[in-house]
Amino acid sequence: MGYVKTALLMAAMTALFMGLGALLGGSTGAMIALAVAAAMNLFAWWSSDKMVLRMHNAHAVSAQSHPDLVGMVADLARRADLPMPAVYVIDEAQPNAFATGRNPDNAAVAVTTGLMRILSREEIAGVIAHELAHIRNRDTLIMTVTATLAGAISMLANFALFFRGGDNRMGLLGTLAMMILAPMAASVVQMAISRSREYEADRVGAEICGNPVWLASALERLQQGASRIDNMRAENNPASAHMFIVNPLHARKVDNLFSTHPATENRVAALYRMAGQSPRGAGPDGPWQASRPAPAPRQSGPWG
Repeated sequence: MGYVKTALLMAAMTALFMGLGALLGGSTGAMIALAVAAAMNLFAWWSSDKMVLRMHNAHAVSAQSHPDLVGMVADLARRADLPMPAVYVIDEAQPNAFATGRNPDNAAVAVTTGLMRILSREEIAGVIAHELAHIRNRDTLIMTVTATLAGAISMLANFALFFRGGDNRMGLLGTLAMMILAPMAASVVQMAISRSREYEADRVGAEICGNPVWLASALERLQQGASRIDNMRAENNPASAHMFIVNPLHARKVDNLFSTHPATENRVAALYRMAGQSPRGAGPDGPWQASRPAPAPRQSGPWG
């Protein structure tokens, strides 16, 4: 099903490309846009994961440099019946995480240093399990392809003022309209894919880690941290925002115009219902036998 959704996504993005190309340069512009879209689709299929990791300056870590983190990912991957993904760390104060890769055999999980500082071990397990759920559900291919193509559409729309072809009769106002509407259309595609996907990854992730409350607590603290701390790489590359576990964007007023994430409080409430608890309740211990009934907030995580 993941590959069908990806094919539909690529078709939708290609149509947007061709439509914008036709408006800018008539039939010639449409054909050029089709060629560019075909090349980008091929590139996105094979290389979008590496591109997104570079975009956010993620660096690979090993069991030697980050034994606790890598060991936790390996343990949870076994519980999820998945191959061991590559593990990346992003030097970013905002607490957040994402997964990427075209399939489970070529997947990666990336977490920020901010996340490792503020979450407990149990909460980090919940976050990693959520990202592994995306990998198991094969969401990561859709997420990374969307990030690459939506960013390209936005860039093409921004070039519209400078590259208006001879067959283009839109005029200045029409070109300005396309500069606004094309990125909006890409955002609508992202939203349609992202919201239901997050709820499902929360549910599967809670099953993988063994305690829905761990993920619920993590989401609350991640949302608080993300709302206070700017992530300028994400702000400068908003097309990748839907990949993160919580929305990394807030510094610019337009960031919330089209939110790619469901409301965090709704996700948290769903997880507590899954655990059979009220938001203030305590759940059963998971695979690591937490030292407290539920992952209450604490100031530093297991990596300092």
